[in-house]
Amino acid sequence: MTEQKKKDPSMLDALIPMLFLIAMLSLAVYLFGEDASWGPNQIALTFSSLVAAVIGLKNKHSWDDMGKGVVKSISQAMGAIFILLAVGALIGTWVMSGTVTTMIYYGLEILNPKIFYPTVVIVSAIVAGSIGSSWTTVGTIGVGLIGIAHGMDMSLSITAGAIISGSYFGDKLSPLSDTTNLAPAVAGSNLYDHIRHMLWTTVPSIVIALILFTIIGLFSTAEGNLSMKEETMTAIETHFTTSWWLLVPVLVVLVLAVLKMKPFPTILLGALAGGIFAIIFQPDQIIQFVDRTDLSEPMIMVAGVWKAMYTGFTTSTGVESIDQLVNRGGMNSMLEVIWLILSALMFGGVMEETGMLKRLVKALLKMVHGTGSLIATTIFTAIGTNIVASDQYMAIVLPGRMFKMEYERRGLAPENLSRTLEDSGTLTSPLIPWNTCGAFMAGTLGVATFAYLPFAFFNLINPVVAIFLGFTGISIKKIDKSKAGKNEKSK
Repeated sequence: MTEQKKKDPSMLDALIPMLFLIAMLSLAVYLFGEDASWGPNQIALTFSSLVAAVIGLKNKHSWDDMGKGVVKSISQAMGAIFILLAVGALIGTWVMSGTVTTMIYYGLEILNPKIFYPTVVIVSAIVAGSIGSSWTTVGTIGVGLIGIAHGMDMSLSITAGAIISGSYFGDKLSPLSDTTNLAPAVAGSNLYDHIRHMLWTTVPSIVIALILFTIIGLFSTAEGNLSMKEETMTAIETHFTTSWWLLVPVLVVLVLAVLKMKPFPTILLGALAGGIFAIIFQPDQIIQFVDRTDLSEPMIMVAGVWKAMYTGFTTSTGVESIDQLVNRGGMNSMLEVIWLILSALMFGGVMEETGMLKRLVKALLKMVHGTGSLIATTIFTAIGTNIVASDQYMAIVLPGRMFKMEYERRGLAPENLSRTLEDSGTLTSPLIPWNTCGAFMAGTLGVATFAYLPFAFFNLINPVVAIFLGFTGISIKKIDKSKAGKNEKSK
């Protein structure tokens, strides 16, 4: 009886919460800049959810029904939320053990002026892939690489483009990345299936980007000094033990991932491995970090690993770029990201439960006539969300919620949607000056967004490759709608 009283939303009904959200998010970015994702955007999403709920009440939806819609929306991302907490613990123990600084140290050793740009891509990709964060990579090793580029008389714009290309490549394929976990959670795909499916668009894009950076590098004659590189390496040598053995925690995570262990236990075991290696290789760092005279040394070791898992690791090396890298991690470092995800899913849940999301999708799907146009529409919607909403998480969650049912209706596996969300929502976010990612990259690297944008080759090429594969049908994965229990064999 109550169900029959519910009214379908008009196009105006559906647009009002979206326009209100756009206005609020734009104001948040204007007022708070790159800090908008760490509180202001959550407030914008919360009040936008309230606006959507009021319209839902007007259309005879009950608070209880809308509340159930929010719970359903959030429940789909709970797996990703627990993984994010595990990632925080892993980062804390990896920086304390010296695993992260070892990767940076060996990465810096291979830098050479003639192959500087492609090497920057590779080093950034290794670090970002290992820690699952493009922002941290740019804010730490990226700052150092920009300084090295300045000393070697290399182009800062091209270097910034190379840093961002490598960082987003590593971030995109890392099971430790929040966006890499969020996209499959929203689309309903498995994390490892999602990463494997992304190889089709990601690998060709990074190969083309590396070729372009290599060609550009051939015209460089810089022989400048490597003083900043040496300063960074000296600081690492002074404060941390570096050894190839410290890459074992990375190997642990990779092996468990290959064996298809679930991401949550894989990452927690990787964090534990980092803690064990910290006890073996960095006991002095742990003693200084814990700073407790009332505990025996074995208990200090246990307390140090425990503390790094929940609050992250802190120390002082005297080199700002290194301090920014090693003073991080811990489960509590992920709470603001989780807050943002929950806020976005709350908005999406109300929009979906009240039918407003479906109304918007219907309007967009009028432009869709096949798989290629569906993928292209998804990509342009995600890019548009990045432009108007100024946040990469929004650019993943909202289009993901909007198009999920259409992908299912057309018999397309959810990996197609999750891959497309990353190919567009994740990768175009640093290319927009007023987006939180673009503002962060420009502010951190000291290079204007529009200056590095033409050289962020990977970020520019990947959406184009995704559209091409969509229209050609290459790598597009289908699902068996009959669920007959037979698996289609690849030809």
